[in-house]
Amino acid sequence: MNEPAGGIPTVGDGGPSGGPTAEDVEELIGEILEADEAAAGSSEVADPIAERDAFLADLQRVSAEFANFKKQTERRNSEVASRSRSDLVQVLLPVFDACDMAIDQGSDEVEPIRAALSMALIPLGFEIIDPVGEAFDPNRHEAVIHEADSDGGDEDLRVVEVLRRGYGWAGRVMRPAMVRVQG
Repeated sequence: MNEPAGGIPTVGDGGPSGGPTAEDVEELIGEILEADEAAAGSSEVADPIAERDAFLADLQRVSAEFANFKKQTERRNSEVASRSRSDLVQVLLPVFDACDMAIDQGSDEVEPIRAALSMALIPLGFEIIDPVGEAFDPNRHEAVIHEADSDGGDEDLRVVEVLRRGYGWAGRVMRPAMVRVQG
């Protein structure tokens, strides 16, 4: 049997007619079987469908993990931004109080500034708690004066005067309204 430069055995030139001999064929079959056994023993050929399914499952898992990470990051960023705005509004509460006191003392020049500041913050989640005439809510109001009902009825407590406005941010009460209640 002859082997060309590429290392692949060829059959021929063995007999007088140039065709393969029985020895050459048996030797070639033996070499093929040995090569098959060596290939099967050295590395297992995986099922391509199972391999594809494993890669697909890994891709889906990684994609889901990334989507969850992205949602968590967006939620955290939103919470941090809301807390930052809330901190800013907390710092501005004394300014609102000073404006209210100035307006109560008859300084009407401050009213447009207070209104502009309120209108700028309300779309962002700012809430003014001014509950005159509403039912008393201990979560949103702080009762500092309690008066009995004049007609002696057994009604719920009602807010009759706001002594200091309360403020909220994004559905949370930052400072409850200080109120006088009756009932």
